[in-house]
Order: sequence, then structure tokens, then C-alpha cells
Amino acid sequence: NLVHYVELRNHDVRDVQEQLAALGLSSLGRAECHVLATIEAVLSRVGELGMHMAPLPESAARVSIAEGRALLETSTERLLGPPPSNRSTRIMVTLPTEAADRSELVASFAARGMNLARVNCAHDDEATWASMIAHVRNLTDDSLRVAMDLGGPKLRTGPFEPGPQVVRISPERDRFGRVTAPATLHLVPGDAPATLGHEATVIPILDRSWLARRVVGDRVDLTDSRGSRRQWTIIDIGPDHCLATTDRTSYLETGSKLICGGDDAAVIGELPHREQAHHVGRGDRVVLTRELTPAAPTSGADLHRIGCTLREAFDTAAPGQRVLLDDGKITGIIDRTTPDEIELVVTAVRPGGAKLKAGKGINLPDTELRISALTGKDLRDLPFVAQHADIVSLSFARTGDDVAQLQHELARLGAADVGIVLKIENVAAFNNLPELLLAAMRSDCIGVMIARGDLAVEVGFERLAEVQEEILWACEAAHIPVIWATQVLDTLARTGQASRAEVTDAAMAVRAECVMLNKGPFIAEAITTLDSILVRMQDHQHKKRSMLRRLAAWNRD
Repeated sequence: NLVHYVELRNHDVRDVQEQLAALGLSSLGRAECHVLATIEAVLSRVGELGMHMAPLPESAARVSIAEGRALLETSTERLLGPPPSNRSTRIMVTLPTEAADRSELVASFAARGMNLARVNCAHDDEATWASMIAHVRNLTDDSLRVAMDLGGPKLRTGPFEPGPQVVRISPERDRFGRVTAPATLHLVPGDAPATLGHEATVIPILDRSWLARRVVGDRVDLTDSRGSRRQWTIIDIGPDHCLATTDRTSYLETGSKLICGGDDAAVIGELPHREQAHHVGRGDRVVLTRELTPAAPTSGADLHRIGCTLREAFDTAAPGQRVLLDDGKITGIIDRTTPDEIELVVTAVRPGGAKLKAGKGINLPDTELRISALTGKDLRDLPFVAQHADIVSLSFARTGDDVAQLQHELARLGAADVGIVLKIENVAAFNNLPELLLAAMRSDCIGVMIARGDLAVEVGFERLAEVQEEILWACEAAHIPVIWATQVLDTLARTGQASRAEVTDAAMAVRAECVMLNKGPFIAEAITTLDSILVRMQDHQHKKRSMLRRLAAWNRD
């Protein structure tokens, strides 16, 4: 059926569609799941109208309309588990690191509507993954599935030289600059690096006995890194810390001295290095280097050098090809290449320029990278994944050979029954989608994830809607379930307040068999909201077909 669909879409049939619609017949616009059966039904009706059309050649590969829908439902349940009682579209939730230590967090996700738990192997470690998965398995609902994403060959910018060890402490202020809440500091013993939190900042003090001598009401004087004199007030004493507040901004650095009355001075321990960055503007040149030597930050210069973590990029990149940095915030065209450098000219960046930091994504949409989707780390992670997961997601797949390699590795590990999800997140994967799907069909349990983050960067944001539609159509033709992913209700998950645009996006996601939510402090609320949206929308939309349920809003009875 997939092959029939690909052949159909190799022709422009829009004129035929209009003629069929004028006759009150199917315009072929919803034929994905059963291509030949739809065409044959149309031919039969045309014949009944007295018109002659040549019959299709005989084929044993026809999929009836009922069979097409049943095949998709069966493959969906095989991969994603049985549907929940109130909706057909499943919800996948990316588990945050803290889920490893909080079983109640995982339980709350499931209670709100999570059907699949996602663990990202690009983060954390096996011990953390095992704890997360144990919390899922311990729930009474044994229909919950665990999906694990392999990290894949992600291109990222290299490191920067360490920045100064300075921490900014600042009170909250209103729009007139008046202090509404003082800055809060936890002074703790030890020489471990400080941790910066939302509610308070932890500052290590080298002299434990100095902290032990503090009492509530003590005034602590210091001179900050700018030479400004500041004073803190001790407001609470704990068994292993002092709590201090200040209503003036302070810049603290490692080695700064704190003075309290006539007591000996205390010294601040190791503070974190400030993050460094290049400031990149339009027309600037950025040189990506094979060598990952920490870069020196540049600001006000027009030439910036930084490492590239994927060495294979230097073997195939060529002048004239596009390079997108930091999720497309910076776009450039390659001007020069050597075996160890890729030099590009920045052609698009926001007014005033943008910061380019370490560990940011690099996309080469025009470059044919000769790399395997399975990295060395992925191969090391696979034994754990094969043992613990129901589904493994293949990141940055490009060709059918990538799929075959994963299938081979799973068979070698005795885990051929583990479901496979192909993450479509680059131009090569989209262009090779039929090949990828046909390769995946050698396995019994397969699916596709529309990974809209990198995919949008590579194909261009203006093309994303078109591309995700075409992926949905092809997968329906192959009777393969789709996971709609990346930034679904993202603002709600991060801030607690959804935007209008993302609610509409979530509503359109009902055409997929599963919708993925990423991490955020308000992810529980996002699950509840998404569940409500999907339940409401399933009576209005199924794939490309509008569902004409009775509209109570316009009922005049």
C-alpha cells in the first residue's frame, strides 16, 4: 500500500480530483490507508455512470478500506499499547531527572493521562534511567509503555575557555526599580562549587567555624568584585547553613572576604565559571574547527572560531552549503573548507546579533554526512535499552541502512521484539522516508516520530507544516503510527500558561496516534490540558477526515 501511495503521489491528479468531486464521487483525498481499493471503488462508480475508464491491472496486494483502517489500529496498539478509555490518541511524557527519586511524580503523570514514559539517553546515566523505569513498572497500570531515545550523532559547538568565577546576587525589583523582595543566600561550609537556585543561591564558605559563630541579626560586610561595599543580614541559623539577605546587588567572586564585627574574615570558596560566548552579527565569519580546543570569546570582532563535535562534517561539507547554528538562530553559507576547518559567512541573524555558546546544535541541511545513526555511545547504551525498554527510538536516521543496523543489533541482543521508532529530524530522513519505512517494515513493531525541532531548522520553519503533513500521509499509507513531538504545549510546561497558538497546534496533533510532551516545571498541568484537548478533538478530526458529529452549540431544539 505504501508503494501504491508513493506511485500515486508521483503524479499531479488535481484536475482529476476536481472532476470526480463534481460528479459527487471520492476525490481520492483520503485514500492513504487503502489506495487501490479507493481507486477501484471510484472506477466502479464511474462505470455505473456510463463512462469508460481502463481497469487497473490485477494485483494481489490490494488493501480494502476496512483492512487499511484495521491494519493501522493493530500496528498502533502493538507499538503504543492499548488506547486509554476516553481517547484514541496516546500521550507520551519525557521523564525529568528528578523522576528518578520521586515515584509520586511518575504516578501523578500516569494519573493525569500519561500512556508512555520517555527516557532520553542523551541525558543522565543508567542508574538514573533504571530508577525512572522502575517507578513506571511499579504502577498498577501495566499498559504503560517505556520508550528510550538513543542520543545519535548530534552536531554541537565545542567548548569555551572558562569564564570568570563571578556570581551576581540581585533582589527582585518592580518596574520603578524598587525592591520587592531581597536576595537570599545560603552560606554553607565547604569548598564545593556554588549552586544557583530560583529561590536562593548557595555560597560555600571555607571556614566552617566562622559559620558556627554566626547569630541571627549579624551584619556581614564585604567588598564585591566591582569594588562596591555591600552588607548582608543573617536572618536564620540552621544546622549546616546560615541564611542571609540583602536588598542591594552584589557581584561575588571566588576568594572574596566576609567580615562580621571583630571576627576573623571568612573566605568564599569556589564559585562557578560564568558562561562564555561569541557575539555574532550579520556578515561575520564563523570558523568551525575539527580541533576542540576551548575557544576564546569574541565580542565586537567579525571573526569567530569554535570547535565542531562531529569530525565527519569536515570530510563532506562544501562551499555554498548552508550551516544553521543554535536551532537556526544563526544562519550562514560555507565560504571555504579545509580538512580541519569550515568557514562560513553569517547571512541571517536577529538585529543586533546573537550569542553563540558552547554545546549548541549545528545543522548542515545541504551536506550529505557519511555517518551512522548509531554512535559508539548508542551501541554501549543498547544492551540496557534492550533489557528495560518496550520501544527504542533511533535518532538522526538518514537511510535504510541505519534502520537495518539497529535491527541487526537488537536481534544480536535477543531483543528483536522491542519496538522501533524512527525519528524524522533532518532533510535526508524526510527525502528518504519511503526507503526508511520499507526498511522498518522488516520489524513487526514500528512507528515514526515527527521530531519537529531539528526538522524545522533543516527544512525551514516556513516548510514545517507542509513537511509534517506529508510524513503523516506516508505513514498512514504504510499503516504505521506517528508520534507528534517537540514543543507541544511548551510554554504551558515551562511557565504554567499556554499560548493560543500552541493550543491550536496541540488540537491538530489529534491526527497522530501519539503526542509527546517534553520536560518542564508545569508538565503535570500540560498533561491534563493535552488530555482534555485530545478528548474534545477526536470527535471532530481523524487523520485528514473531518468528523461531522452533531454540534450541540448550534442545536435549535
